[in-house]
Amino acid sequence: MLIAIAAIALLALAFGLLLGYSSIRFQVEGDPIVEKIEALLPQTQCGQCNFPGCHAYAEALANDEAEINACPPGGETTMIALADLLGKDPIPLEGAAAEEKPKAVAVIRENECIGCTLCIQACPVDAILGSAKHMHTVIRGECTGCELCLPPCPVECIDMVPLEVNTGNWKWPFPGETHPSDTLATASGS
Repeated sequence: MLIAIAAIALLALAFGLLLGYSSIRFQVEGDPIVEKIEALLPQTQCGQCNFPGCHAYAEALANDEAEINACPPGGETTMIALADLLGKDPIPLEGAAAEEKPKAVAVIRENECIGCTLCIQACPVDAILGSAKHMHTVIRGECTGCELCLPPCPVECIDMVPLEVNTGNWKWPFPGETHPSDTLATASGS
């Protein structure tokens, strides 16, 4: 019995050392600019930028294969941050991306849900729970508000509900308000 335990312990030690050596020897370095760009993106994985996710869009930006204004969920704030990082001039947002919308999450009216699973298949972040022919629900903390679940729903039982503004998700100045530096600049006549 002790011989078997010792043999397993030696094998575990040998495999652990082999894996440790392999992770150091064959380490693949990521592109640091791609990681910086990806950190600025909203991580909705919605595909509205015409790329399969935020990482693919970040790679395209790093390789100068995409414009900095293609992220509707990120809006103008993300576009300006990308312009600063990449040393490019800001490009005005167009179409749906230009609309500043409050952050929202999907909410399924469960009494109307027929359990078709089309919304589950459309959700890029697996924020919808349910099974065929049973009601579905959205995991509020996982929903990125990409709205990709709305078009496939045959009974239109999904609503986008704006998130309450709290200390975890506020953006200042709020729409319609001014930043104090704007007030000071106006008061001083600049």
